[in-house]
Amino acid sequence: MTFPVYVNLFGRPLHPHLVFEALGYFAGARLYFSLRRRQREAALPLEQNLWLLVGCVFGAWLGSKLLAWVESFHHYLGLLHTDPAALMGGKTIVGGLLGGWAGIEFAKARLGLTRSTGDTFVWPLAVGTAIGRLGCFFTGLSDQTYGIATSLPWGVDFGDGVLRHPTQLYESGFVLLLALAIHFGTRHRPLPAGARFRLYFAGYFAFRFCIEFLKPRETPLVFLSAIQLASLVGVILALTSLRRLPWTAPTSTPN
Repeated sequence: MTFPVYVNLFGRPLHPHLVFEALGYFAGARLYFSLRRRQREAALPLEQNLWLLVGCVFGAWLGSKLLAWVESFHHYLGLLHTDPAALMGGKTIVGGLLGGWAGIEFAKARLGLTRSTGDTFVWPLAVGTAIGRLGCFFTGLSDQTYGIATSLPWGVDFGDGVLRHPTQLYESGFVLLLALAIHFGTRHRPLPAGARFRLYFAGYFAFRFCIEFLKPRETPLVFLSAIQLASLVGVILALTSLRRLPWTAPTSTPN
């Protein structure tokens, strides 16, 4: 296999990152709206939904960019003088999730909303991430999401002659297993609204903290990368907010 693995559509080669990222967004959005239609509680007014969407999108964009810049500080510092436009490239899922969550909570606070809106996102996030990471895998070295060298039989040569951990595939598999575990592990348990969303975030951030040890990384503080430090923050925030949920309040049902 030669990387990047282009996708041929009607005779035109398309970059795999573009194709699978678009598919991930599309599948996640379709699944989200499908699950929303199946929910019993009344939908939020259109204006409130739009403000939540604005908060989520802007927060995710800002968070993904900021963490990407911090994670590869020296790389982007060099681009600042040679190719400033390239600063708009690069993003991280960890930063996007943290930023999107912060953006939604900020919008909810401004709107005076106390209702949790997160549980419906568990499966869309898992499916979208799993598909998107396939694009990272098929892109190869230029995506910079590959793992360190390994002697394991499933190591992948992304083009530099080194067998590496396919950490992108590890993540695709993990997020789907995590969503399944939350679904089947909680479907007969009364949980407050928002608990499944926080369980997913806690599990995902814990996974990202661990999987980063299998990737080449800059370690600016206590032998940890910026993504690992952000992941630790994510785990703490998710578990803290999970603990603070009103456990005697009306519960949510799994999607």
